[in-house]
Amino acid sequence: MINWARVNELRQEVGEEDFGEVVELFLEEVDETLTRLKCAPDPDTFEEVMHFLKGSALNLGFLHLGSICQASKVAASQGRPEDVDLEALFSTYALSKKEFLQSSGVKIAA
Repeated sequence: MINWARVNELRQEVGEEDFGEVVELFLEEVDETLTRLKCAPDPDTFEEVMHFLKGSALNLGFLHLGSICQASKVAASQGRPEDVDLEALFSTYALSKKEFLQSSGVKIAA
């Protein structure tokens, strides 16, 4: 679910001190985006939103989430917004976030 090699690479790129800030920013932005999708899903924005989420996910090593976002982005770009599985997106993010926070050693503000 998590590409730990990518996590370690990012940690080295930004430094240990800034890594927690990068993670916190990522989680904030993704949480906000997913909340908007839950409250007011707009199929006209799915392609753009999935592109953003995919990039964010893969940058932080959320491999499975990135795959779901990629498939959803393709479906949206091909005019098939009904094939965007938002529930899979939400549940995969929740599981990925939980695994990441339990195993990465990063502490974020509640």
